[in-house]
Amino acid sequence: MTAPADKDTPKISNFLRQIIEKDLAEGTYAARQWGGSPGDASHHAAGQPDPAKVRLRFPPEPNGYLHVGHAKSICLNFGLARDYGGVCHLRFDDTNPEKEDTEYVDSIKDAVQWLGFDWHNGGENNLYQASDYFDFMYRAAEYLIETGNAYVDEQTAEQMRVNRGDFVKPGTNSPFRTRTPAENLARFRAMRNGQLADGAAVLRAKIDMASPNINLRDPAIYRIRRAHHHNTGDKWCIYPMYTYAHPIEDALEQITHSICTLEFEDQRPFYDWLLDKLAEGKLIASPHPRQYEFARLNLTYVLTSKRKLAQLVNEKRVSGWDDPRMPTIVGLRRRGYTPEAIQLFAERIGVTKSDSWIDYSTLEGALRDTLDPIAPRAMAVLDPVKLVLTNWDEVMGAGKLDECSAPVHPHLPELGKRSFKIGKEVWIESTDYEETPPKGFFRLFPAHTNSSGQAIAASKVRLKYGHVIECVGATKDANGKVTEVQAKLIPDTKSGTPGSDAIKVKGVITWVGVNDAVQAEVRLYDRLFTVEHPGAGDSDFLEELNADSLKTVTAFVEPSLADVPTGTRFQFERHGYFVTDMKDHTAGKAVFNRVTGMKDSWVK
Repeated sequence: MTAPADKDTPKISNFLRQIIEKDLAEGTYAARQWGGSPGDASHHAAGQPDPAKVRLRFPPEPNGYLHVGHAKSICLNFGLARDYGGVCHLRFDDTNPEKEDTEYVDSIKDAVQWLGFDWHNGGENNLYQASDYFDFMYRAAEYLIETGNAYVDEQTAEQMRVNRGDFVKPGTNSPFRTRTPAENLARFRAMRNGQLADGAAVLRAKIDMASPNINLRDPAIYRIRRAHHHNTGDKWCIYPMYTYAHPIEDALEQITHSICTLEFEDQRPFYDWLLDKLAEGKLIASPHPRQYEFARLNLTYVLTSKRKLAQLVNEKRVSGWDDPRMPTIVGLRRRGYTPEAIQLFAERIGVTKSDSWIDYSTLEGALRDTLDPIAPRAMAVLDPVKLVLTNWDEVMGAGKLDECSAPVHPHLPELGKRSFKIGKEVWIESTDYEETPPKGFFRLFPAHTNSSGQAIAASKVRLKYGHVIECVGATKDANGKVTEVQAKLIPDTKSGTPGSDAIKVKGVITWVGVNDAVQAEVRLYDRLFTVEHPGAGDSDFLEELNADSLKTVTAFVEPSLADVPTGTRFQFERHGYFVTDMKDHTAGKAVFNRVTGMKDSWVK
C-alpha cells in the first residue's frame, strides 16, 4: 500500500507511465504467478496469479541517510505502484557489509513512511533485504560456472584493470579464462570456504572482453571480503557485487519495472544478459524484470554526495544529519518541510531521460503552496525594538490592556480566532522606524524636512489588528542605535470598530505586546551554499559554504504560540513560514526554525 491518490487530479504523463500503460494493455506480465514472498521459479510457479498488476521497488543501500534525490525516487516508485494497481517493495541493498548499519535501516523506513508511503499490501509485508538472497545468489553463481558463463580470475587488481582495455582499446582475455567449469567450481568453493585471502580472486562473468560496452568485459560478480554483516553475521566471506545482486533481487521479487537513474544505463545489457541466462536455466520465473532509467535529481545550491555530506557532519560544519540546512530527508523534515510539499515537488519536476538542473526555488515554491492554505497565522517580531505609546494612559487608562483578535487563518474561519493584548508598550521590528525615510517608506518616521527642503508630516500607520498610531520620534544610545520608538495612539481607530477606517494609512506593521509576548529563539536558516553548483569542477565545496546560512535571534511571538507542540508550522505574518524545532523546542523554551520566506530572496 502507498499514500492514497487523488483520483480527481490528472497525472502528468511521462515515458515511464507510457511504458507501464503499454505493458498493461498488452498483458506483458498478466500471467505472472506470485508465491507470496520472493523466491525462485519453482516457488512462484506454485503460487497464485499475482494480485499486483505491477511490482516496483525502492532499493536503497543502508549506508547513510536518504536525501532529497532519494525522496524523488520514493515518490516515483511508490507513486507509480499506487496509480497502476500495484505494490512497491522496500528493499535494503545490503551487499556491502563494511558500510552498512541498522541505524540507516531504521532511518530509511522512517523516511519512507513519513513521506506518506508504505510497503504493505493487505496482509503482505513487502519489506526485504538483499542479504536474505545470498544463498540463491551463490546457487546462481555456481550455475553460471557449470554452464561456462563464469570463471574465477586470480589476476591482481592492477592486471585486471590494465587488461580490461578502454573505450578505444579492446580488453585482453585473462589467462584464467580457459579453466574448465570443474576447475572454476573448485576455486569458487575455495573462495567461499575462506581458503583464499581477501583480494586473491574474484568470480567474473564470461561475456566478451572485446565488447564496446566496457561493462560487458567479463565483469566481476563476487569478491572475497572478510567482514561482519549486520544481517548474516559471519556466515559469508564472499559477497556479490551490486551489478550482479541487483537484477537477481528484482527477479526473485517478481519486479516488473526496475526503475534506476541514468548512471545505470550502461549496466542494462548485463542486467538482461544475467537474467536471460538464469531464465534459460529455469532458476528464475519468466518474463523477468526489465530495467528503465530516468534522470536523477540535480538541485541547485545542494550537494547530494553521501561522502561530502558525511564530511560536513564529521567536520561539524553542520550540527548533524538532521541539521535543517542539510538536503537529507531528516534535515528537510526538521526544517519544516511537509510530505505533501515534497510529493508536489516530485510531481512538478517530472521524469525525463536527460539530465537538467532544477532551481532550489522550485522546492521552496512547492512548500509555500502546500503551507499557505493550512498554516495558522501568528505575529512575531524578529528584530525587536520597543514602541511606547506616549498618550496611552490618557486615552485608554493607566495600566489598561486592550484585547485584540485575529483569525487563525484568513480563509479558514472554522479554525476560530486568536487573542492578544495591546498596551502602552509593544515590540516592533527595528526596521519599521526610519528617522529620515527613503522614498516609498510607509512605516514609522517623525516629522522632518526632506532633502529638497520640504516639510514632511509624521507618519501614521496601523498596528495590525489594532489601532492607528502617529510617530513622535525615537531615543538613541551613544552609538546612534535606536533603543526606543515613541508614537501617539489615535483614539477610536481600533480594527473592527465603528469608524476605525476613518483615518486612511498606507502602512500597516506587525507587533507583539510587551505584556503578553512570548520570548523565543528563532533560527533563520538559509541555503547552505552560496553557489548554484557547489563542488563543481575543481572548486572546494567547503569554501562555498554560506556563512549566513544560520542566524539565531531572540524574538518575541504572540501568546497563542506559548505552548504549541514540536513540529507545528506557522506563517509568521510578513516574515514567512516557521516550525517549532523537533529537538530543542519545549514548553519552557520556544524554538522556531524558519522553513522558508514569503518569497524567493535569491531571485537573480
